[in-house]
Amino acid sequence: MPEDEPDSTANDRAPDDRDVAPDDDVGTVYLVGSGPGDPDLLTVKAARLIDEADVVLHDKLPGPEILGRIPETKREDVGKRAGGEWTPQEYTNRRLVELAREGRSVVRLKGGDPFVFGRGGEEAEHLADAGIPFEVVPGVTSAIAGPAVAGIPVTHRDHASSVSFVTGHEDPTKDESAVDWDALAATGGTVVVLMGVGKLPAYTAELRAAGMPPDTPVALVERATWPDMRVATGTLETIVDVRDDAGIEPPAITVIGDVAATRDRVVEFLTNAEASAEPEQGGDDA
Repeated sequence: MPEDEPDSTANDRAPDDRDVAPDDDVGTVYLVGSGPGDPDLLTVKAARLIDEADVVLHDKLPGPEILGRIPETKREDVGKRAGGEWTPQEYTNRRLVELAREGRSVVRLKGGDPFVFGRGGEEAEHLADAGIPFEVVPGVTSAIAGPAVAGIPVTHRDHASSVSFVTGHEDPTKDESAVDWDALAATGGTVVVLMGVGKLPAYTAELRAAGMPPDTPVALVERATWPDMRVATGTLETIVDVRDDAGIEPPAITVIGDVAATRDRVVEFLTNAEASAEPEQGGDDA
């Protein structure tokens, strides 16, 4: 899934990598989205490039089955976890350039889509500055796929004609948030928050203070499409307690809006969730 990783505070561009003319022997870097984690949701092109690559630099979010198909001898973990171990983005940028200059074919494998809260744009700029050829391979974004496999459409003719994608984990060096929660509360559409489990109390309070009704449906989808996927549902007023009672942890997606209630009307026949534990409102099993 993220797409579901924290922003790095490190300087993302190493000065000695810049403004280098392309070399005929330089390798290509592929910025590849792995989708939300189910290997069946890998694109055909992503699967082929992973198999053909000399080196795969991956984050923590591709599902275990996807990472398991990559031989350990060509796999490098450059992932990040909120509040846990992490690889500075500056190192990842440098490593991509270094490997390409060795003539390697390099896959930078990211959860979801590389350009949706995945720092793919930053890495593309760094590679361009260094004169390294690269290709972007889009992936199925967890911002849409996560709610979908839980039975929640992010848009619905009866409930939401717009959807906003928001990061719940901004760069901590910013003086103030770039997210306008007041404006989001006023749109009347769906709000999907990635990387937002830890800060759930803060932004749900912001939305209530901005006038969003406290009974607005909310869903948390943890490890969407993974074998251990879980879903918890509540309201803007109750979802923090639901999260705590259910023990929902990152990576997870928060869906806020009337569409979140759609799940209740379809879950009985939804086979995506057959094998998953489903802690619902109040913590009871569905």
